[in-house]
Amino acid sequence: MLRTSTRREDSAENPGAGADWGIRARLACAAGPCQPPRMLTSALTFTAYAAAALAEIAGCFAFWAWLRLGRSALWLGPGLLSLALFAWLLTRVEAEAAGRAYAAYGGVYIAASVLWLWLAEGRRPDRFDLAGAALCLTGTLVILLGPRGR
Repeated sequence: MLRTSTRREDSAENPGAGADWGIRARLACAAGPCQPPRMLTSALTFTAYAAAALAEIAGCFAFWAWLRLGRSALWLGPGLLSLALFAWLLTRVEAEAAGRAYAAYGGVYIAASVLWLWLAEGRRPDRFDLAGAALCLTGTLVILLGPRGR
């Protein structure tokens, strides 16, 4: 596969030099201020949401394991670290408003919880779990990819 790329020069108009975005980015940057392609930004945002969901669910599960399953209180240390990681990850997403970031994240969290149900707890999701998760992920995509200011 032939790969054409460019490295942006650092300047006041172009902060963040060194990002390698390829030919599509070069074309996108030709018309004005250089920004990553929207799909790349959306993919990175979705990845951050997925990592945040995993951290939040793992942190909450540590408390569940301690209080409901009778596990040792030592579960709380990693649980608290996981919850702190969740909060930090959620602040890393590209969003102009916290409420919009949290709303989009909610759909990812619901789908990740259904996945956790299956992989961590060994309970297979039923068709309603899967349909609900798919509906929530659709809502997340509408929030993330919808046109703004219209």
